[in-house]
Amino acid sequence: MTTGSPSPDGRAGGIRRTARFLATLTVVALAAGSGAGPSSAQDSAAAGKRTDSAQQPRQDSPPKSPEEATSPFTGLPAEPAPVLAVKIDNHKDARPHTALEDADITVVEKVEGGLSRLLGIYSSKFPDSLGPVRSARAYNVEQLRMFDRPALSYSGARAGVEDLIEKSTLHARSHDKYPAPYFRGGDNEAPHNLYVHPDELLDTAPEASKSADIGFRFAVDAPAGGEPTNERSVDYGSAETTFNWSEKEDRWLTSFDGAPATSTGGERLGGKTVIVQKVEMPPDDGGTPYEKTVGSGEATVLRDGKAYETKWERPTAESGTTFTLPDGDRMPFDRGNVWLVYEEA
Repeated sequence: MTTGSPSPDGRAGGIRRTARFLATLTVVALAAGSGAGPSSAQDSAAAGKRTDSAQQPRQDSPPKSPEEATSPFTGLPAEPAPVLAVKIDNHKDARPHTALEDADITVVEKVEGGLSRLLGIYSSKFPDSLGPVRSARAYNVEQLRMFDRPALSYSGARAGVEDLIEKSTLHARSHDKYPAPYFRGGDNEAPHNLYVHPDELLDTAPEASKSADIGFRFAVDAPAGGEPTNERSVDYGSAETTFNWSEKEDRWLTSFDGAPATSTGGERLGGKTVIVQKVEMPPDDGGTPYEKTVGSGEATVLRDGKAYETKWERPTAESGTTFTLPDGDRMPFDRGNVWLVYEEA
């Protein structure tokens, strides 16, 4: 059984949705052609092994049949599963994060005061608990429509934003209105100590949409070209996110405000692919930057120690986002965790 990250409330880690998790393990075992390795990211780190290594089959497009099922968010073997979006605190007093390493996609967003907040997209793995959870913003409604009707976990929102979320098609599950799946715990002080049990929250949203194509494409091999790059930073004024290429770990290692980003379990955070997406950020009526994710613009995609200049396009809120190279081909991401950072255009 997967143990997951330590739970701030002391509960044993693990994935409660046993049937879904066992199905995922079966696909991984078949793809690897041998017995399973370490059963969690934390176990893998302890054993000096990687769970997203080249033992997985190549996947260049969305799955065509159940036996070839891969996550449209990571390109790794996974059956379709409910999508849970979680607003995660990134204030310095909220770190280290719990189970952020289990997110398929981690989004870094600019909020008021030049600070950053995170959005974790979970579908392949559901740890016992994760967080700290914080409030939602108006742009999250439009942003999350590309996942159809996911469940949204957040602490709350100001009145106007709460109304917007409640009227949307998202399965909104705030701490204010659905307190049961949430708890206070860990070593941080309020408001940086609110956590959620994903399985309990998803029990309240049985109709949440399942993982499906959002425009990402994956391949084992990187495309030709690209600029050799060791570091890329995005500075919001009061918060900076930096990615450093690690040849040894074959991934981009994340730092927040100059300090290595780690989980409560001690694992260094990072991703196989990093997207720096340039978007307009006009202030909304509450003074928060409104990340405009519908439209088109420039994006830099980092993989395999190189930077690739691409064009992103998302015609409507219901559309996925495509990333295209100058020659017109879709940019293939490396298989594994994806980090997406919004940068002001």
